[in-house]
Amino acid sequence: MSLSRSLDSEERGSAAHLSAIAYLNHVGPADEQAALYAALIGFLDDPSVKVRAALAYGLLHSSEAPRPIMLALLHDSAVIARAVLQYSPVLIDADLIGLVKTLDLPMLVAVAQRTTMSPRLAAAIMARGHDAVTLRLLRRRDIALGDALLSDLAATRADHAEIRGALLARTDLPAAARLLLVHKVGEVLRGARIVKGAVAEDRLNRILRDCGDTALSAIGEREALRTAGAGYVSELIGTDRVNTRILLHAVVTGHVMFFAACLAELAQAPRDKVFGLLENGSRAALNALLVRCGLGEGVRNLLARLVLHARTSDLADDAAARHYVVTALTEELIAEHGGVIPEDLEEAFAYLSEQNILLARKAARGVMAAFAGEASGAMALPGMEPRLALPAA
Repeated sequence: MSLSRSLDSEERGSAAHLSAIAYLNHVGPADEQAALYAALIGFLDDPSVKVRAALAYGLLHSSEAPRPIMLALLHDSAVIARAVLQYSPVLIDADLIGLVKTLDLPMLVAVAQRTTMSPRLAAAIMARGHDAVTLRLLRRRDIALGDALLSDLAATRADHAEIRGALLARTDLPAAARLLLVHKVGEVLRGARIVKGAVAEDRLNRILRDCGDTALSAIGEREALRTAGAGYVSELIGTDRVNTRILLHAVVTGHVMFFAACLAELAQAPRDKVFGLLENGSRAALNALLVRCGLGEGVRNLLARLVLHARTSDLADDAAARHYVVTALTEELIAEHGGVIPEDLEEAFAYLSEQNILLARKAARGVMAAFAGEASGAMALPGMEPRLALPAA
């Protein structure tokens, strides 16, 4: 009691801190608790910021701290208010969201550093438009920001490189938003002077298109493995982004779950049944499924052949196997149509021709790497370690 009336602010601060600890740990009669509460209220009017800071420090991390006192401290000096904003578990969204709209940047950063945060509060903070704070929240994996907020950020902030990167680094980014950002990255690369100067325009267009197709099917594969994947696939089909090229690419790159999801959506059939047909169905059963998908005869036959090849090859990881399958399909098309490719297969033939070049290069690099490894092993003598040849001094 004597400390609380001392003329020394250090002593009054000690009294405030001890009173806060006593209140939080009190287990006695209610009138004692009430007396302690009244003492805490009294310290709010102390003219020294040190005293009020000592009071705040004593209550700061406790969920049992009195709300009226914490709210009063929230409107105290900046150093106290920042600590309360950042640490007090007593504060709820209703206390913070209204404040967030008017807080200055240091206070906003304090709110962004709270241990727990709801998507609603995060959205309110990001709505202030401070890129540094937005990035801080995006890089926190412990905050579930929600699909709506992440999709909105992807749509509105795709031009900001750091925010785009932070969004792409999040595993909870919705599939459609991820695809949008990947396409934005492609646009940025296409416009970069260093890229345009190093790669011819036609080749750059082919590379970026192939990368975009791979991204689309890879995202679809992950969605298909995680969930039914129907939302992502139905959106792609609804916006006419699933075509013959995408279907071929999905199989060639080994994204068979995405391929199955596309066929299931097109045929309006259960995905498990579709996957079973792709894995074990006869040629006639495959053709019947592709008819239900609304595909033309030439495309149906080509996809059926591709599926049969895929059953015996590891297209997901083996570039040489991909090259073999694509070469076989290309030669079959040329032989079957006497070198005159029908109009409905022109898109598919163009895709296979592009892939033949890309996969031939990949397969060749793999062969040369393996050959070099075998050659170096054969040339090394037992007990000899390879050494660097240094130039003479």
